[in-house]
Amino acid sequence: MAAENSHGADAVGTDQTCAICLEDPTDPLHLPCGHSFCDGCLNEWRSRYGEEEETKRKCPICRARIPPSKEMVATLHAYRAEKQLCEDNNDTSSLRYNDACDLLKEAEERVGSDWDGVTVLEDNNDKPPVVMPDYIAKAIWKGDIKAFVKWINANRREDRANAALTIDTMSIPALCAATTCGQLASMTHLLQLGANVDGRTIFGGTAISFAFEGKLKDVNNIVRLLLSWGASFFPGRDCSREGCIFVARKCGHHEVARLLESELGGRRCEVVGLSERPELNGKTCVADEYLPASNQYRVTLETETREALLLGPSNLQRRDRTPEDCGYYLEFKNGRAVRHDFDSSEECKAFVAALNGGGARPVVTEEAEARAERAAAELLAELGLDNSPNSAAAASDGQVKKSKKKKGGKKKNKKKSK
Repeated sequence: MAAENSHGADAVGTDQTCAICLEDPTDPLHLPCGHSFCDGCLNEWRSRYGEEEETKRKCPICRARIPPSKEMVATLHAYRAEKQLCEDNNDTSSLRYNDACDLLKEAEERVGSDWDGVTVLEDNNDKPPVVMPDYIAKAIWKGDIKAFVKWINANRREDRANAALTIDTMSIPALCAATTCGQLASMTHLLQLGANVDGRTIFGGTAISFAFEGKLKDVNNIVRLLLSWGASFFPGRDCSREGCIFVARKCGHHEVARLLESELGGRRCEVVGLSERPELNGKTCVADEYLPASNQYRVTLETETREALLLGPSNLQRRDRTPEDCGYYLEFKNGRAVRHDFDSSEECKAFVAALNGGGARPVVTEEAEARAERAAAELLAELGLDNSPNSAAAASDGQVKKSKKKKGGKKKNKKKSK
């Protein structure tokens, strides 16, 4: 286990290195014992190695007690209140009451009977989220992506990508709301702007667990999108890998279930150590399918050719999408969604950097623009905007376009003088 190597001791009391991944910490958590971890690394460790609840509550390095998070405590109080409300209404034989009792028991086990009732794990993010106006929340439900995108981008000083909408005292991250509505385009835009793919509700729900709520038509692509952005699994009935697999099979999403059962299924990866085709090393791809008989993944390269390959786990290394390294970019202009594809991650990074910094963008040839128009229908289907009533508004002001960027491209009929 990564947390047990000798270098972990160097991370004690410092902000320089996560004691699990040994890299610069992301959303660092500083435990009372002095060890520091990325928030995601610690949650992944609990999910993967903490088979017993007691193990999940101990530091991976020194086994000191880890206090419950604010979220865990909030969830505990919420389920207690739900159970008490049913009892006050003499509603103790309903499914609602039984569920509240079961969920409360799980929450109590996660917090632990030895919790002092006061100490909580600080998450280094005490700033409350931006509250989403009601009219924008309604725009999400209706599929009005134009109004939603306009509000998201109206004030970049606020972290609107991680805004929350309030329903019956519950704070629901915008990404979870967009997921519930099956809005792939909105989800992609939020993630590009820095939305936390693992943002959770007061009850611990995440976007990937919301993907199975209701009767969404495009669960497959929704889950794949979230996995490619590094969605994690958490302890608990609804947010664990096992829980999501169970619900997927129960709802008939067997392809999604098979994807979740594999370690890299749906993940964005980097090709490494491929001796037979060394020119592909460093290229990024998406693991579309796991083939257990050969212990290989069917992957698609993130290049113009979209080449499909069969690669083993040893030739793949997770490289989750980030706002700076997203692989492709979905841009909204004049009510139109434009997808920009690139021939390498470096070109994508340069495009995003220019977009955010206001610098010059890579030149687009007329030939590329023509290909973009021809690919509009393809992208509509991919984003679920073709026949989806929830997403129809996104295409009401024009077609979705798809463009491909080439490094050093020149406009047609304009030759650069030597």
